[in-house]
Amino acid sequence: MRVIDLITKTRDGKRLSAGEIEYLIQGYVHGKIPDYQMAAWTMAVYLKGLSEEETIALTKTMLHSGDTMDLTRIQGVKLDKHSTGGVGDTTTLILGPIVAACGIPVTKMSGRGLGHTGGTIDKLESIPGFNVELTKEEFIEQVNRIKIAVAGHTGNLVPADKKLYALRDVTATVESIPLIASSVMSKKLASGADRILLDVKVGSGAFLKDLDQAKYLAQLMVAIGNSFNKKTIAVISNMDQPLGEAVGNSLEVLEAIEVLKGKGPEDLKELCLVLAGYMFVLGEKVQTFQEGQILAEEIISSGKGLAKFKELVEAQGGDVAVIDNYDLLPKGSENLQVCSPEAGYIAKINAELIGKASMILGAGREKKEDKINLGVGVRVLRKIGDKVAKNEVLAEIIHDNPQKAEEARRLILDSYQFSPIPVSKPKLILDVIL
Repeated sequence: MRVIDLITKTRDGKRLSAGEIEYLIQGYVHGKIPDYQMAAWTMAVYLKGLSEEETIALTKTMLHSGDTMDLTRIQGVKLDKHSTGGVGDTTTLILGPIVAACGIPVTKMSGRGLGHTGGTIDKLESIPGFNVELTKEEFIEQVNRIKIAVAGHTGNLVPADKKLYALRDVTATVESIPLIASSVMSKKLASGADRILLDVKVGSGAFLKDLDQAKYLAQLMVAIGNSFNKKTIAVISNMDQPLGEAVGNSLEVLEAIEVLKGKGPEDLKELCLVLAGYMFVLGEKVQTFQEGQILAEEIISSGKGLAKFKELVEAQGGDVAVIDNYDLLPKGSENLQVCSPEAGYIAKINAELIGKASMILGAGREKKEDKINLGVGVRVLRKIGDKVAKNEVLAEIIHDNPQKAEEARRLILDSYQFSPIPVSKPKLILDVIL
C-alpha cells in the first residue's frame, strides 16, 4: 500500500478497507508514516467524513494499538460512564455511588480537565488524601470489594489516540465527528467495562454546539459500542448553561455531596436521576428507565448513595470528614460578587465564558502540564428563566487573586443576556439514543 493512495481515496470520498485503515494507524504509531501525511489524511476525514464501517474499523485499530484492561475478574456486569465534557458537570461523583450502592460494579477511568471543562480526577483530588493512581490489581480488588473505583488511566492504553489527538489539535481537525467517536470509544472499550453510558453534551458550554451534530456523534458512538458487543446508551443533555451552580474542583465536590444528601441544584439532580435510570437498565437491575429513575431516588433518600460515596473516599485514602465538614476542602481566600447590570429575565448564559472565567482563576488548565488551584471557582446563582432585579447577585467568584477575579467578573457579565419578558427554563434532556 502507498499512503498517498489512501489519502487520495479519503479525499475523494471513497471508502477505505479495514486493512487500509489498520495500515495507516499502525504505520503512524510506529513512526513509519510521517506527521505531514497523517495530517493530510485527518484533514481529508474532516472534510469528507468516514462511513460507520470505517469508523468502527478505525476504533478497533486504535483500541488494539496498546494495552487493554482485562476486568473479567470483577464479578457482575461492569458499567462505565463517559461525558463529552461541559461546565459544572460533576455527575460521575453522584452517579457512581448511586449505581454501586445497588451492587452494580462501576469501573470508572477518568481524565484530567483541559480548557474550560473540568476533569473528574482533578475534582476528586481536592479531597485531602484521595489517591487516583491505582494499579490494575488495586482497581480490580476495590471494585470487587465495594463495587466502585474511580482512577486515572493506567498503563499504555490507546497510544494511537494520544498521538493522533496531538496531531489533530494543531491541524484544525479536532471537530471531526468520526475522529471524536473513535477517540472516545477506543478508550472506553480499552478500559474493559461490559456496558457503557454516554452523556453527550451540546450547547454553549460543550464541545459540540449543534444538536444535529450531537445526535450524529451519539448515534455513531452507540453503533461502535454495540458492534463490539458492549451495550451502549447515549443521553444527549443541554449545556447551554452550567450544570448545577458550582464550577471549580472543590466547589463541585461539595455540590455532589449535597445532591447525595438529597439537596443541591435541581438540574444537576435531574440529570443524575436520568443517567442513573439508564445505568440501572444497562446493569439489568430494572426493566425500564422509569423504574431505574425511581430506584435512584430511593438510593438518595435512603442515604445509601452518600454511604457509598464515603466508602469510595475511604477506600482511596481520602479524608471522609469532608462529607460533614466542607471547611476541610480547599477554598479560595476571597469572594467577589457579580451583580446584574439591569432588571429583567435571564435569557441566555454563555456557559463557555463561565468555564473560561473559572479557568482564569486557576481552576482549569490551558496545557496538560499546568498546575491548578483546587479551591477556586464560580458559583452561578441565577440561571436562564430567573427574574432578577438590578444589582442582584448573579454569581459569586471564589478566588486567591483580585486581579484574576476582576477579569473573571467581566467574563461572567459578558456571558449573561437579559430579556424584559419572561423566558422559559431550557429543557435539560434533549434526546436518548438506545
